[in-house]
Amino acid sequence: MAAFHPLAASRVRISPLLLPAATAAGAGPASASAAVYAHRRRFAAIVATAAAAPAAATGFDFNAYMGERAAAVNRALDASIPADDPPASLHEAMRYALLAGGKRVRPAVCLAACALVGGKEAWAMPAAAAVEMVHTMSLVHDDLPCMDDDDLRRGKPTCHVVYGEPIAVLTGDALLSLSFHHMARADSYPPDVDADKHPARVVRAIGELARCIGSEGLVAGQVVDLEMTGSTETVALDRLEYIHLHKTAALLEASVVIGAILGGGSDEQIERLRKYARSIGLLFQVVDDILDVTKSSEELGKTAGKDLASDKTTYPKLLGLEKSREFAEKSNFQNLIKRRQHHFCTWPIILPTGRTEVMVTPLIIFDL
Repeated sequence: MAAFHPLAASRVRISPLLLPAATAAGAGPASASAAVYAHRRRFAAIVATAAAAPAAATGFDFNAYMGERAAAVNRALDASIPADDPPASLHEAMRYALLAGGKRVRPAVCLAACALVGGKEAWAMPAAAAVEMVHTMSLVHDDLPCMDDDDLRRGKPTCHVVYGEPIAVLTGDALLSLSFHHMARADSYPPDVDADKHPARVVRAIGELARCIGSEGLVAGQVVDLEMTGSTETVALDRLEYIHLHKTAALLEASVVIGAILGGGSDEQIERLRKYARSIGLLFQVVDDILDVTKSSEELGKTAGKDLASDKTTYPKLLGLEKSREFAEKSNFQNLIKRRQHHFCTWPIILPTGRTEVMVTPLIIFDL
């Protein structure tokens, strides 16, 4: 029996979503198109069958898995910042922001990607902690009065409310620096890493993280988001997608890709996972936009309705709430594969999660 893996709660093998190049070249356009359509139809039918099966049948407890990974990441984060070393005010603010809670989704997918390609989760734990540091930095800066000006994050007063704006700015700066320091230190990693291959993997992973959070990634999305906030210009849907792909999906992409790199994944595996991460990142933000309208501050752990109050460009603003819900459903992965840019890979894996009421269908991950 194949070893059980949490990202492969139930495996479903089907024919390729796209015909091999040689086959396609030998067939006429009409027959090739019909064959591809047949593959998609067959895939959709299998997904629907898997979705209808009870989640318990897989033997995989998603909430328990996420809880265990969050606890492990929290221990790593707690150990990464001294509690009493000077400057005490800075380290206190860093710990306050970093250990305030959160789902730890990004570290969890980093660890999962590492394991999925055959690595040990411990090999990716320093990177998992690093991406959570970067994520927390982005939240601390995002909440500043000069940005989104929010006073509630993860159910607690935001960093600048507690420690003042100057310390909050420096807290974000320090967390960003610490993330790279933590990944680069040799003593962050267990002794069983491949001594010959590991250094190059770390360098590649650091470069990936830097790219995804800089002017090609997270920061780019934040800039365009600021430019569009309060704008009287009619924002096109693809412009909104640009914001979300960069501001939200880029760091999720980095988290997954870094985990795969440190796990020793092949270039093909890494690129397949990259495409998966971009799409789950976009869907993640669509759902977040909807929840901002439909949930309370207590449920969200942040100020509800803030996007609307700030006149931010969101899916509910452009499409309305109901059409945004429809968009989220249609954007789930069994539908995303119908879009040319989302032909991810040959073999899907079905993972029932039931994360929110608008994500009622399973996520699709890749059997590498």
